Amino acid sequence: MSRPPVIRQLPLEFGHESASGREDLIISDRLNAAVAIVDRWPDWPSPVVVLAGPTGSGKSHLAGIWAARVGAQRVAIAKPDPMVLAAAARGPVLIEDIDRTGFDQIALFHLINAVREHGSAVLMTSRLWPAGWQVTLPDLASRLKAATVVEIAEPDEQLLAQVMVKLFADRQVVVDDRIISWLVARMERSLAAARHIVTRLDQQAMARGSRITRAMAAEVLAEMDAATHDQEQS
Repeated sequence: MSRPPVIRQLPLEFGHESASGREDLIISDRLNAAVAIVDRWPDWPSPVVVLAGPTGSGKSHLAGIWAARVGAQRVAIAKPDPMVLAAAARGPVLIEDIDRTGFDQIALFHLINAVREHGSAVLMTSRLWPAGWQVTLPDLASRLKAATVVEIAEPDEQLLAQVMVKLFADRQVVVDDRIISWLVARMERSLAAARHIVTRLDQQAMARGSRITRAMAAEVLAEMDAATHDQEQS
């Protein structure tokens, strides 16, 4: 008599709020320059600063620390908006993921001018350097060439291990260091991948009612490889 299939219930993914204060920041060589520019405020080399780095590299964490410290207002520039210019005239402003969310070139040009005119500042985060934003307005291109661009590099294995320990700790999960070392030696070298792996392992462990094992880690990596293969084939 065949056994009925085992049906595992996938636990709901409740929000796990990651600690995001200055004291929670994991500082490594790849972040030194970005941390330095945030800590250096208001003594910036230029009123326009761009933090450039891959998805999940820590740009938003640093930008949030800076915004909280200096009272910066978060703004969007999808279209010209007098309220945004007024905010830039009053004090520092923050624009996150500018290359992903899009921007109106004239609006950005006028915002930078307002920042310069009123002695304020703007911090922007982006996956790309400004040279990759496909700016066609010559005056804006000139303004962006004068900006201070700080790059955040891809994480090394040591940093990935530290980040994964922190992400598991945010979920109140303790994982054997040997499993984390095994993972970071085989996974994609990105913080976005680290977050995905931690989330899936936590889900799998809860669904099975067990601790996280190396076999479970191997399953999650195989699952990610299969998803990447399917995307490349589509």
